[in-house]
Amino acid sequence: MRENTKQIIQRIGETDQAYLNENTPQLALERADLRLQLVMISDLRQEQVHFLQEAVVLLEQARIEFAEMPFDLYINLSLHLAKTYMMFYEITQEQRYAIITQQIMKPMSKAEHGDIYFFLAYASAVKKEPAMTRHWLIKYSKTQSCDLEILNEHSAFDSFREELWFSQLIQAKLH
Repeated sequence: MRENTKQIIQRIGETDQAYLNENTPQLALERADLRLQLVMISDLRQEQVHFLQEAVVLLEQARIEFAEMPFDLYINLSLHLAKTYMMFYEITQEQRYAIITQQIMKPMSKAEHGDIYFFLAYASAVKKEPAMTRHWLIKYSKTQSCDLEILNEHSAFDSFREELWFSQLIQAKLH
């Protein structure tokens, strides 16, 4: 077992123990993130699915359980949840995870948060919805969090790279 894996597992034990004393949205976020780190390390599909399921439960529970939390924290929990579902998609290639991601992110699109737009574009691309992909990518490109490297390298956007609007979007962001 790699040293990094041991540290993550040890931290999961610590955060799970802290959960027994008092759960907070921040703690739920950390506990879920640790499981997502294990997904990235694991080569076994069954393990990956297990850790993703745990992360979904932790994030969904935190979004529901804590009625009073700062909006930024709610967005962060929701973004991690969207990331988790899109990781599910990457492992299973099942479009239902993209649909779930859209259902989570769409109501929050009024927040004008770049990462929300990114996940909406990603999910739309996976569902082969070119008009919606374009819509969300244009919104994403106008935010501070727009990452040209991700746009140029993410496989979900491969089919759009030859499109004029995509090239214009990249060029506009470069200038």
